[in-house]
Amino acid sequence: MKLKNFLLLVLLAALWGPSFLFIKVAVAEIPPLTLVLGRVGIAAILLTLLLLFQGKVFPKRGTIWRHLAVVAAVQNAIPFVLFSWGEQYISSALASILNGTTPIFTIIIAHFFGKNDRLTPTKLVGVLIGFAGLMLLISPSFADGLQATTLGVLGVALAAVMYGIAIVYTRNNLTGLPPLVAPAGQMILASLYLLPLSLLLERPYTVTSLSLPAIGSMLALGVLGTAAAFVVYYRLLETAPASYVSMTTYIIPVFGVILGVLVLNEQLTWHAYAGFALILLGVMIVNGLLKLKRPSQGRVNLSVADHNQRGTAD
Repeated sequence: MKLKNFLLLVLLAALWGPSFLFIKVAVAEIPPLTLVLGRVGIAAILLTLLLLFQGKVFPKRGTIWRHLAVVAAVQNAIPFVLFSWGEQYISSALASILNGTTPIFTIIIAHFFGKNDRLTPTKLVGVLIGFAGLMLLISPSFADGLQATTLGVLGVALAAVMYGIAIVYTRNNLTGLPPLVAPAGQMILASLYLLPLSLLLERPYTVTSLSLPAIGSMLALGVLGTAAAFVVYYRLLETAPASYVSMTTYIIPVFGVILGVLVLNEQLTWHAYAGFALILLGVMIVNGLLKLKRPSQGRVNLSVADHNQRGTAD
């Protein structure tokens, strides 16, 4: 189960990884609210059609819809807008750093409000190692400077906090539903939040033309970065604690670097290799694939966890 969770986490990061690039391309021509509306609207239509094609129906209980209404706001509508808006005023490197604070917020929130997801020294060490790997991975970007405005930083940082709240809330209240029900319902409600705001504040109907890169980026955000990603996200939450799911924010920049190598012919530096290693180490510690053991002599050893052992990872 731990190995399966790890593979799902990597898949989720692969789906979310290019999102910063797509946002950067699309928001140059599409206003932030409209871009997010297009993103969640495409996902809502696609997921609902798949749900109906499989012969499933949405739940009738009001309680489920109330929970979906909360996560639609806290995990989609508000933070998606904050990221799309904030990336107009801060560098992508700084956006990655701020997004990488999500696991730190998540383990604290999960400790007080999560179910069976207490903060332990092992989790804290894993999260901090992963964050160090993230910093090392993107450190070459520091040479270009971390351009930012105060409001841009605050906007993206607030989005990271909201992601932490949403992950814990979703883990507590929306697991155990049939596949596609929760992500489809969440995207529908997020679209309903954003539609009037987009029409009133940005008047997208006045846009006369868009380039193919902008349109393609919005489609990619909707299909891959939202519809497919949230199906995987909910599946992972069924078996993994919120603190572990949040570690995907450390793996996302790894795929950004890989895209740079494949698309832009960039060269990997020692920062990338060392950052990859630290991120992988941190994720495996939080997942329980690796455990920190303190023997009676007081030394700390790192050992492979028993894959057959059941229960929640440290």
